[in-house]
Amino acid sequence: MKIAVLSGKGGTGKTLVAVNLAAVAEAATYVDCDVEEPNGHLFFKPEDISAEDVTVKIPVVDQSLCTGCRDCVEFCRFNALAYIRRKLIIFEEICHSCGGCSLICPESAVTEKDKAVGVIRRGQSGNVRVHSGIMNIGEESGIPLIHGLLENEEVKAAPLVIIDAPPGSSCNVMESIRDVDYCLLVAEPTLFGVHNLDMVHELVRVFEKPFGVVLNKCLEGENPAEDYCVEKGIEILARIPFDHDLGKLNSEARIVVRESAIYRELFAELLGRLVRPAEGGAA
Repeated sequence: MKIAVLSGKGGTGKTLVAVNLAAVAEAATYVDCDVEEPNGHLFFKPEDISAEDVTVKIPVVDQSLCTGCRDCVEFCRFNALAYIRRKLIIFEEICHSCGGCSLICPESAVTEKDKAVGVIRRGQSGNVRVHSGIMNIGEESGIPLIHGLLENEEVKAAPLVIIDAPPGSSCNVMESIRDVDYCLLVAEPTLFGVHNLDMVHELVRVFEKPFGVVLNKCLEGENPAEDYCVEKGIEILARIPFDHDLGKLNSEARIVVRESAIYRELFAELLGRLVRPAEGGAA
C-alpha cells in the first residue's frame, strides 16, 4: 500500500506525520519526495547509505553543422535557445528537456547530453528503508527526481510505502500522488490552515484518490479546520494536540513514536485505520 502525506504549506506537520507513520510500522519504506527541502533523513539518520545521480537530457550543438535555420529556436516554447551572431546559444538553466530541438534539427546539429539535476540517497534506519531525493540548487523541476524515487524497483515492490509529498499543489505534488492508494491530508486549526487544506482537498478530488485528514496542533475551543471537515463530510482520522513536549522532540529531529508510548499508540492506531480498507477515510 502506498500512502501519501500532504499539506497545503510547509510547517503544518506533514513530515512529523509521515516519519512517525513509517517508524511505527513493523516494516516500512519512507520516500521523501519534498526534493527541494527534504528533511526526513534528519529524523531517521539512515545508515549504509548509497547514492545515485539523477540526470536529464539537455541539448548540445555542433556549431560546424548548424546552418542558422532557427527551426529549433522557433520550436522552443521556453526560449531556451537563441541564434546570435551566427551562433546557436543554449540556455541550459531554462531548458525543460523535451528533446524537441534535437528532433526538429534538419542538419542533426543539435544532439543531447546528460545533466545532473540532483541525487537520490537510500539507507536503513531500524525498521524503515529511507529514500530521499535532493534537487540541485537552481533546477527548474523536481519531477525527474520524484520519478526516480517512485519508479525504483525496491519502492515499487515494498508492501508499505509512506510518501512525504512536497507542500502545496504543484506539479511535484501531482507526480508524488499519481500512483498512491491513499492520501492523508494534514491541517492546522487556523483560517490560514483551512485555506491550505482546501487547496490539497481539491487536488486529491481531481485525482479521485481516497483521503482523510489529520488535524495537528489542536487546542481547546474553535477549530476552523475541523469545521471545514464537518462541512465537507471529510473523515478526521486523528487529532494531534498542541503539545510542548512533542514540539521539543520534533524540533530536535527525534522520532516521537520511538520515545513516547502515548504517541506510539496514536500513530499505531492511525496506521491501522489506513491499512484496513474497511476503516479507511471518506473521499
